[in-house]
Amino acid sequence: MYRHALVPGATAVVTGAASGIGLEAACQFAERGMRVALVDLDQTRLDAAIEAIRTRAAEAELAGFPVDVSNRGALQSLKQAVEARFGDVDVLMNNAAIAPKADALGTPEAWERLLAVNLWGVIFGCQVFAPAMAARGTPGLIINTGSKQGITTPPGNPAYNVSKAGVKTYTEALAHQLRNMPGASISVHLLIPGFVFTEMTGAGRAEKPNGAWTPKQTIDFMMDGIAHGDFYILCPDWDVDRALDEKRILWAAGDIVENRPALSRWHPDFAAAFAAFTKN
Repeated sequence: MYRHALVPGATAVVTGAASGIGLEAACQFAERGMRVALVDLDQTRLDAAIEAIRTRAAEAELAGFPVDVSNRGALQSLKQAVEARFGDVDVLMNNAAIAPKADALGTPEAWERLLAVNLWGVIFGCQVFAPAMAARGTPGLIINTGSKQGITTPPGNPAYNVSKAGVKTYTEALAHQLRNMPGASISVHLLIPGFVFTEMTGAGRAEKPNGAWTPKQTIDFMMDGIAHGDFYILCPDWDVDRALDEKRILWAAGDIVENRPALSRWHPDFAAAFAAFTKN
């Protein structure tokens, strides 16, 4: 199905496209001859992103749209603007996210803003664009960017974890609904990045840590996953391979099955058991 959506002349909408994973996705779509609508908060950054893409896809049809994805009305206006500029949307990548620290007892303002962008931005994006994409009956593609933190939910930033756990659950439900919708031909995918060096994860560092992947490696892996029809596109990195990811995910699920304490992977009484589990 993806071969019919990621083709020259098709239109892609990418949120969080001014940098990082979103920018690389927009660039690779443009290199395929697709029309690309880049969505982010700041027009100046969008203009810079478009110039960066033109160094790799000089003739690409590109447009930048400054939009707050947490605003459903703004996304509805975006849909109209993209259709007026490029026509029907074939590919939607809901990638915009923020990661301010907010612990379990953090301020409502921090939690509300993070959930508004990371979770509601994905839900609103799908609800605004997907109905028309499905109704056309032509092949299309929806990619939502999740996180391993939404699966194993490590300590550190529970607000971010909650948002990405919500993205996972929502995207699963969306995939189920669309594959059972008569006439719809939309392929849905959950991108689950590993450690990727971006503005959001870099914390001001100028050089990429040895363990991190680049956005290009991540999107290359995503494209391969889509080509194979993977729903869960679980990316490794240079610190954590697929085998260790699987062990961590299975251990997290085992907390419920085995009735262990919450987040037992980080509980001192279970450190040895978890270490042994990862070696089996």
